[in-house]
Amino acid sequence: MKIKAFVLILTYLITVNITNAQNTTLKNPIMTGFYPDPSIVQVGKDYYLINSTFSYFPGIPVMHSRDLKNWKQIGNVIDRPSQMDFMGERMTRGLFAPAISYYNGIFYVTCTDIDHDGNFVVTATNPAGPWSNPIKLPQVRGIDPSLYFDEETDKAYIIYNSDAPNNKPLYSGHRTIRIYEFDYKNLKVVGEEQQLVNGGVDISKKPVWIEGPHIMKRFGWYYLYAAEGGTSVNHSEVILRSKSVWGPYVPYENNPILTQRDLPANRKDPVTSAGHAQFVDGPDGKTYAIFLAVRPYEGDYYNTGRETFIAPVEWKDEWPIINPYSKEIKYSYATDFKEVKQKGALPQSGNFAYNLNFDKKLDPSLLFMRTVDSSSFSLSPKKGLTLKLKSETVMDFANPSFIGKRQQHLYSTTETALNFTATKENEKAGLMIFQDERHFYFIGKSIAGGKPVLQLFQSNPKEKTMNLLAEVPVSSTQNQVKLRISSAGDKYNFYYATAKENWQVIKDNVDGKFLSTKTAGGFIGCIYGMYATSSGESSNNSASFKYLKYKGNDPTFK
Repeated sequence: MKIKAFVLILTYLITVNITNAQNTTLKNPIMTGFYPDPSIVQVGKDYYLINSTFSYFPGIPVMHSRDLKNWKQIGNVIDRPSQMDFMGERMTRGLFAPAISYYNGIFYVTCTDIDHDGNFVVTATNPAGPWSNPIKLPQVRGIDPSLYFDEETDKAYIIYNSDAPNNKPLYSGHRTIRIYEFDYKNLKVVGEEQQLVNGGVDISKKPVWIEGPHIMKRFGWYYLYAAEGGTSVNHSEVILRSKSVWGPYVPYENNPILTQRDLPANRKDPVTSAGHAQFVDGPDGKTYAIFLAVRPYEGDYYNTGRETFIAPVEWKDEWPIINPYSKEIKYSYATDFKEVKQKGALPQSGNFAYNLNFDKKLDPSLLFMRTVDSSSFSLSPKKGLTLKLKSETVMDFANPSFIGKRQQHLYSTTETALNFTATKENEKAGLMIFQDERHFYFIGKSIAGGKPVLQLFQSNPKEKTMNLLAEVPVSSTQNQVKLRISSAGDKYNFYYATAKENWQVIKDNVDGKFLSTKTAGGFIGCIYGMYATSSGESSNNSASFKYLKYKGNDPTFK
């Protein structure tokens, strides 16, 4: 009987253990599309992730998760024009590399407004907002500031990328990492600035662009880790440590702890340009790294911008190694913790589709250019999103009537239903795929020769003009037209329909490399945008967009 009872108990325990076993597959990227320069903080069981937005508004999205896989946008750090706007700045300028931290009930975000305000800090008691107005940090001269809070001493420090010693670089890309003590109660630096790293882990090798620094403490060591090599194909993550927060910091002999630059260029479905990492403990207590990387469709060509990835971390001899079991970053990692899905969250990883309706409010992921002009748009269940035609164009460094959503897949489709009747040839409204002010395609409704037409334009990269690629007539009685843009790696296709699902090609196989970061330069990714303009003239006209549909279908994720 005792043996039988023991067998029954053992069987029960095994069954319960199997039933309670949890596993979650983390899929890369965890944030697809233009979500660069990630920074993460853990507060209890909650994780908060932020990214750079450059000159898009609102700035710095705040994402929430409880499993590092399912992310829901709960707000934006810069969501009021009174905090900051980016008028007059190119889209690839604005906000660079924010960092989020938490201490004693307060959230802190440090960031750089690269052309105007310089480095600043904002605070909030709720990460969803509202966030405070920015406090400028004029003594912090450089970029990529982050805060480190030392709980043992109740002191804070701000570290950042700065110029070469005495502003005399020994070579192009020669930078330093520097530190101030930070008065977190009064939000200002105190004491003297000190240099922690000169050039990189080995200045004799002329390392470039040591940036995105963070400090953490474990095993009695202060770890200083940062990106090195520039945010392109030579990107990497390196680490140093010290027994004092002020240094001296000794580099790890096996640096870099993350890079993809030494892998074969012809490998299948490559992930490249990995770096700009930050460590975090997962729900299983193990260490993970979130970092930026890209998914090119050919060589160094990609249109989706720099994305947010994740990989496991192994500690060896009290040094962290990112992605220790594979040289290549994987598209998925198995874990043994529970998945926690979030109600109402738009999907962010793998292949997905969604439909944004404009009957009540705008999704927080939608982007304006440089600031928000609440008088230029309205929402209603009947019409959807109505945009007033503004004289500003997307070629100006201003605030045109444009509302966009990130292209999050190499193979994607975006569609909208447009209600618009032009009264002059300068009035245009429609759908565009936008990389920057000189690199975009626009399919819009207008009039030519007094008759309504659909026109496909390509921006002129050298001038503030557009070149007409295709034009088709539409019925003068047809107010509504459906517009569709699809991407297929290095090709884009443009469609229209005046009857339900009767899609016609206006032009296909259009050059997608024209929209790549490699061609355009800068640091941003492509945006699908609803757009209405009177092209430099005043107008009382408006255009309505009933919905915005999006679908991603990358073969890599199948």
